[in-house]
Amino acid sequence: MTRSKRFWSLGVMIALSAYLVLAPVQPAQAMHIMEGFLPVGWAVFWWVVSLPFFVWGLRSLTRITRENPELKLLLALAGAFSFVLSALKIPSVTGSCSHPTGTGLGAVLFGPQVITVLGSLVLIFQAVLLAHGGLTTLGANIFSMAIVGPWVAFGAYRFLLASGRERLAVFCAAALGNLITYVVTSIQLALAFPAASGGFVAAFAKFAGIFALTQFPLAISEGLLTVLVWNWLQSYANSELQTLKALKA
Repeated sequence: MTRSKRFWSLGVMIALSAYLVLAPVQPAQAMHIMEGFLPVGWAVFWWVVSLPFFVWGLRSLTRITRENPELKLLLALAGAFSFVLSALKIPSVTGSCSHPTGTGLGAVLFGPQVITVLGSLVLIFQAVLLAHGGLTTLGANIFSMAIVGPWVAFGAYRFLLASGRERLAVFCAAALGNLITYVVTSIQLALAFPAASGGFVAAFAKFAGIFALTQFPLAISEGLLTVLVWNWLQSYANSELQTLKALKA
């Protein structure tokens, strides 16, 4: 990458990041599903489903940091990227909101197992420190944002990478990981609160339809920002990327 292209990419990344950070938000809304919003049965169910994935991811994360300690800084970057982006929220429906997730970058770099742990830590910190989301609903939020989203992102990346268009693969991974998170959240809310007329299907259509108004532009923005970060990593963290490629191979 030439010097002018590097400066252009860095400038666009800074501008887009500043827009996402400084854009006005409603702090009263909770991130994802708020504390106490789900019935107890559903809250426990999502905890039980999510815990095995967290344990699996913790083993993968431990192995990577033990065998390649030089990747710890890149792991911290992936976690910070997800923390900052997922803290930016736009009110969407009662008890929830729309926001970027930032998990696509980590899924592309380290795989979906590792980002399950990073995403879970992000959600815990935000629930405790920022009152975004909650502890009783943490299992549901982990399943949508830190499990399904990263797996879809990783699958999209690997599928499109075969075409040789790496940046397109990164963009689609981030965008689809974002969108599928809200499809799953819509399913979770529809299961917990089926409509009086039409049941689950009607409730899902309502939740997903309202989410779509804000989530599609957010997904595109996240995809573009993730590509810019990827370009930056190729320029300044190429050795770490080569190490990750060797691990995947």
